[in-house]
Amino acid sequence: MLSPTQKQIMLKFFSMFSVVRGYNVALVIIAQYITAVFIMAPSQSLSQVLFDRSLFALILATAGAVASGYIINNFYDSEKDRINRPRKSILEQYVGLNTKLSLYFVLNFLVVIAASYVSFRSVLFFSIYIFAIWFYSHKIKKRPIIGNLISAILTITPFFAIFLYYKNYSSLIFVFGFYLFLVLSMRELVKDLENLKGDLTLDYKTIPVVYGESTTKIMVLCLVLINVLVTCYLVSSYDLGRMDYFFYGSITLLTLVVLLLFKAKKHQHYVQIHNLLKLLILLGVFSIILLNPNLIMSKIL
Repeated sequence: MLSPTQKQIMLKFFSMFSVVRGYNVALVIIAQYITAVFIMAPSQSLSQVLFDRSLFALILATAGAVASGYIINNFYDSEKDRINRPRKSILEQYVGLNTKLSLYFVLNFLVVIAASYVSFRSVLFFSIYIFAIWFYSHKIKKRPIIGNLISAILTITPFFAIFLYYKNYSSLIFVFGFYLFLVLSMRELVKDLENLKGDLTLDYKTIPVVYGESTTKIMVLCLVLINVLVTCYLVSSYDLGRMDYFFYGSITLLTLVVLLLFKAKKHQHYVQIHNLLKLLILLGVFSIILLNPNLIMSKIL
């Protein structure tokens, strides 16, 4: 049995883990390493990539910047979360506001230190990124359309740190990036539908609040259709190995998303759709291995 002190420590740990979205941060780290191994540096051995100190510093800086971004976003969205996610909000209150803000500044400091190990350009990149996240949370988030676009861009931006590090600017990477941007944009719109109650209460000018739920659903449908076109272009124009299977499956999953979306009327319906889009992103990260499944064995051996 845990003592009261141990229980309190555990609650604070899970509270902070929830605030910084530890699972998302872990996914970003995994995604960057998979991208480095299978796309950015396929000619390097696995040990060369995994024990590359500069790459490690870059990924550490990315993880810290993303985590600090979630903290400042939590700070500005605390009232809305109490309405839309009361249970999650209760858990996150086990860590005080001063502790959260202190960790925010500590993480940003560590991000700059880690980035400085790589280059001055990395320091500049992450400094701008940290400021952009704060400015988005403070000023832009409540604005319709531009808020959604900036959110999707900020989510995908850390991956460009890896591209810049390896100086790999192939067209495939940019098409992949556009595909991910479209999925993230869908997710942002579904999140707005999911958070409609809190946004209405606190006068957030999101797309569902300003233009209505029906218009928002039509916008998601348009993004899905564009995504399907991008998928067809990817499959027909590039040698994707067995990753083709992921893209074919993604069309099926997005069709299901659209069908569920136009039937959705309650908060929990939008939560389910949001989870499907998160699943698509998760599957997309790990499906990168399918570009060349034999590569991992050759790197190990």
